[in-house]
Amino acid sequence: MSQPHGPAAGVAVPPKQQPSREEGPPRRLVILLAVSCGLTVANLYYAQPLLSELRQSFHIGAVVAGSLVTATQLGYALGLLLLVPLGDVTEKRRLATLLLSLTVGALVLAGVAPDFAVLLVASLIVGCTLTVAQILVPFAADLAPDASRGRVVGQVMSGLLTGILLSRTVGSVVAGATSWRVVYLGSAALMTVLTLVLRRALPPRPPAAALRYGALLRSTVRLLKVHPALRHRALYQAAMFGTFSVFWTTISFVLTAAPFHYAQWQVGLFALAGAGGALIAPLAGRWADRGLVRPMTAAAFVAAAVAFGMAVVGRHNVLALGAAAVLLDMAVQTTLILGQHVVYQLDGGARARLNSAFMATFFVGGAVGSQAGSAAYHLGGWPLASALGAALPLLALATSFFHRR
Repeated sequence: MSQPHGPAAGVAVPPKQQPSREEGPPRRLVILLAVSCGLTVANLYYAQPLLSELRQSFHIGAVVAGSLVTATQLGYALGLLLLVPLGDVTEKRRLATLLLSLTVGALVLAGVAPDFAVLLVASLIVGCTLTVAQILVPFAADLAPDASRGRVVGQVMSGLLTGILLSRTVGSVVAGATSWRVVYLGSAALMTVLTLVLRRALPPRPPAAALRYGALLRSTVRLLKVHPALRHRALYQAAMFGTFSVFWTTISFVLTAAPFHYAQWQVGLFALAGAGGALIAPLAGRWADRGLVRPMTAAAFVAAAVAFGMAVVGRHNVLALGAAAVLLDMAVQTTLILGQHVVYQLDGGARARLNSAFMATFFVGGAVGSQAGSAAYHLGGWPLASALGAALPLLALATSFFHRR
């Protein structure tokens, strides 16, 4: 509920509080939230460039190795459905530090896993608890005024998306210099430090609602029924994250095979190409604030399909594959930020639950894309995987025209 400003309100407004309400959260807090989201969500993707090494370590096939990415993303979807809604009824700082503490334990389990089954279970748990990033993004949205919410969320999301993209490089380089186990154990140490920093730095935020857990989950499902825009944006992003997962789950197989025969660290360096796509996140936030959600969403769908066209035509040229990676990541990030802008405006008192429904739906799409991409590559190589990747955004584009009518 908005409050009147100035002396007419009858209550003096402290000079340090009024600017923060009008201008948004302090820049240092936005930077901390962006870095925190990037460091946490990176754990979801460390395994993608390591699939070839994990196949050798555990003596498993490509499809089985791809199930590790699928398990992590399914765990994330479960966490989005079952844990993120708690952000509306629980003090957010306490919830974030609890989830990060559980993440540390799961990462240690992954790092010492004696066989692939244990690593799979640990990855499922990691995925579930890493939904702390989706507590922090609505946290930033709550702190920002309406006029600049898209910009602030875009800045935080740029950190999250940079973490996704750089995680592949970090995972590959660290594993190449040491082993894949050090990737998980090193991240466990980093998450311990981050937990302590956030515990001290985050301002307390009272719950936005008072509901029992069962009623909370039912209300999350009800939001999908009440808001068509939530359903539409979630389905669009499911298709886009599916195509994102098709590319990044299978590209390590492409680069380690003929004609490239890349080593693990070289695959990691290739992943740096995708990091350029994160630069569009703040720009996408400004497009959202200017009311350009629909045209830029359609443009992003087309760009994602074009990226896969570039990737299959230039499959023997690493520069063409790198350009395709940048274009694809820019498209996926654009639709994500535009979608969040739409979703967060639907109900200011239920942003955690809105985010839960939105993100859970599209992470299911990502999990399906990972597994389907591995299967397509196994059956028809890179051309079939690319055809699958191009089909998903085109399907989303056709669906968006139907929704407009």
